[in-house]
Amino acid sequence: MNEDKVPYLQLVTTIKEKCRRCYTCVRECPAKAIQIEDGQASVIQTRCIGCGNCVTVCSQNAKQVLSGIEDTEELLAGAAPVAAIVAPSYAAEFTECSTPGLVGALRDLGFSGVHEVSFGADLVAEEYVRLLGEHDGRHIATTCPAVVSYVRKYHPDILDRLAPIVSPMLAIARVLHKKYGPELRIVFIGPCIAKKGEARYEQFEGEVHAALTYVELRALLAARGVSLLGREDSREDFDPPHGSLGALFPITRGMLQAANLDEDLLSGDIVSADGRQNLVDAITDFEHGQTEARLLDILCCEGCIMGAGFSCEEPVFKRRSDVSAETRARQAGFDRAAWEEAVADYADVDLSRTFAPFDQRFDAMPTQEELQEILARMNKHEPEDELDCGACGYDTCRHHAVAIWQGLAEVEMCLPYSVEELRKTVDELQQSNLSLETTKEALVKSEKLASMGQLAAGIAHEVNNPLGILLLHANLLLEDCEDETQEAEDVKLIVDQANRCKKIISGLLNFARQSRVVRQPTDLTNLVGEVMRTLPFAEGVSVEVIDHLDDPTAELDGDQIVQVLTNLLTNAQHAMPGGGNITVTLDGTEENVIVTVQDEGMGIPDENLDKLFSPFFTTKQVGKGTGLGLAVTHGIVKMHRGQISVESNADPAAGPTGTTFSISLPRFEAETDVSASLQEITGS
Repeated sequence: MNEDKVPYLQLVTTIKEKCRRCYTCVRECPAKAIQIEDGQASVIQTRCIGCGNCVTVCSQNAKQVLSGIEDTEELLAGAAPVAAIVAPSYAAEFTECSTPGLVGALRDLGFSGVHEVSFGADLVAEEYVRLLGEHDGRHIATTCPAVVSYVRKYHPDILDRLAPIVSPMLAIARVLHKKYGPELRIVFIGPCIAKKGEARYEQFEGEVHAALTYVELRALLAARGVSLLGREDSREDFDPPHGSLGALFPITRGMLQAANLDEDLLSGDIVSADGRQNLVDAITDFEHGQTEARLLDILCCEGCIMGAGFSCEEPVFKRRSDVSAETRARQAGFDRAAWEEAVADYADVDLSRTFAPFDQRFDAMPTQEELQEILARMNKHEPEDELDCGACGYDTCRHHAVAIWQGLAEVEMCLPYSVEELRKTVDELQQSNLSLETTKEALVKSEKLASMGQLAAGIAHEVNNPLGILLLHANLLLEDCEDETQEAEDVKLIVDQANRCKKIISGLLNFARQSRVVRQPTDLTNLVGEVMRTLPFAEGVSVEVIDHLDDPTAELDGDQIVQVLTNLLTNAQHAMPGGGNITVTLDGTEENVIVTVQDEGMGIPDENLDKLFSPFFTTKQVGKGTGLGLAVTHGIVKMHRGQISVESNADPAAGPTGTTFSISLPRFEAETDVSASLQEITGS
C-alpha cells in the first residue's frame, strides 16, 4: 500500500514577491527541503516533512500553507454529519474565551460534534505501554507526523523502528467512526501543518477528511461572523468520550506522563527530545546505535504548543502553562469511571499502522575535487577561509558547497563572498564614475577647444589680410625714414609689433587647422637628432639624449612631431633662465614609441597644471609667448591618437624641481573605429 494518497502534496509554498534572501528558512529546515534559485527560496515538495519551521521563522510572511478552509466549508455544506476534533493545545491559542465558548463557536459553524483529541491520546499512550511491555526492540514514537515523514525520507533504513501505532488524531478518528459510523466526516483542528499530509495518506483514506490550523480556524470564524472574544457558555463541553492525561501530549514528555512512563536518565530506556536540531541528531544517533533507548520520544517542534499553525505569539512557557492549567481544571471534575468505561468500550479499535519508505536521500556526493572547486568559487581557497558563519543557512561552508553541488543552493548565499563581490563592484563603479567624469571633462574641453578653433580660424582669416597690408606699408615707411631718427624708431616699433601679431596669427592657424596627419615611416632617433642640430640653445643649457629604442621606426607625421619637440624644448629652456640640463629619453614597446622631455627648471604650480593645454594660457612675460605652443602640441599628439602627460614640482622644499612631459605615440596607424575616434575626441 502506498503511504501517500497525493505523493507530492505541496504543504508549503513561497510567495516569491515577499521572499527577501535572508535564508532563515534554509537554516531552520531540518530536511534541507529549501531550494534557492536566483536568490528565491522554494520548498521542494518531495523533500518537505511538513514541520512548518520555515513558516514560523519567515519574518516576511513569504511562506503560504496549504489551506484546509475550502475542504471544511464543502464538508459543512454537505448532507453528512461533520465532527471537529480539537488538539489539546487549543488552550494555548484561544485564551480570549473559555473552553465551552470555543466549543459553542464550533457548533455555530455547523459542526454536529466537537471532540477533544485527548481521548485518542490516552488510547495511544496505553498502546505504547503495551508495546514496551511485549517487545524488547528499540522504537521511535510516531505521535508526530513530521518525525515519521523525516524517517521515511531520510532514514528509511530504520523504518522498521517506527512504532506501528497511529497518532492521537487518527486514534480519536477511529473511535468516532466506530461510534457514529463511516459516514461521519471529521475535521482536525490543531497547530500542526504535517497533519494535513498525514490525513491524506492512502492507508488513512476516509478517516480524517480535512485539517485546519488555528490560524485557518480563526479566519473561518471571522468569515462566518462568529466571535470568540469573551465568549462563555457553561452548557457547552466537548462531546464524549472525554480524555484524561492525554491532554498533556502537546507538551514535551507529555506522552510519557500520560502513559506513566519515566525518562530514567540512569537506565536510558526512554529518551525524550524536541526541536529541529535535536530531531536530526537524535534520529542519526538512534540509527547508528549511539543511544541505548528502547523508546525515542521526539517531537519536531518544541512540543506541539509551538506548532506553525498557532496565531498567538506567546513564549513557550506561557503556552505550556496554559495547557497545564486547562488540563488541571478538567482533571478537577474528571469522571474516571466513565473514562475507564470508554477505554474498555473502544479497546478493540485498531490503532496499528504501517510505513512505506519514500527515500529522498541523494544517490551520490561530490568528490573532494568537485568540493574544492565549489569552495574556490566562493573565494575559499584555504581551510582558514572557511568561516562557517552559517549566514547561508548551512552549518558549515562545506555543507553549503555540497548543497550547491546538489542544486539546492547558490554561491551568492555566502555572505563573506557576497560582501567581497559587492566591494569589488563598488570599486569598479568608483573607477567607472571616475572614468566618466574624466571623459565628461575631456568632452567639454574638446568642445571648448573646437569652438575656440573655429573662432581662431575666423579671426586669423579676417585679420591676416589687413595685417599684411599694414606690414607692407610699415616696411615701406621704414625704408624712407632716416636712420637714428625718432620717426625711424616709431615705424620700427610698428613693424615689430605687426610681426608679433603675424606670429600670433600663425599660431592661431596652427591651432585651428583641420589638416590630417600624414603618416610615413620615420626614424625617431634621426628626427630628434635633427631637432637638436637645428634648434638654438641658450648658453648654460645642455641637452642629453638617451635612446633606449631597439627599433626607432614609427609611422609618424615628421613635420608635426618636429613642431612638438621644438615647442617642448623651447619651453624647457625658458623654464631654466639660469641654465640647466634637459634630458630627452626615447623608449618604446612593440605598439608605441615614448618621448620624454625633462628639465631642471622652476616647475609648474599645481593650480596651473589643468590649464597647460588651454589656448592663450601662459606664465611668460608679455611678448615672450602666445600661449598656443602647448595647445598646438596637445592637438598634434591627439591627432596621432597618442597620449601626453605632465609631472612637475614647483616646491623646492618638497624635493627637486623641474618638469617632465611624456608623449606616447602609436607606432602604426590603426584602423579608424568608433573607440579610436572617441579616444581622439576625449583625449582618454
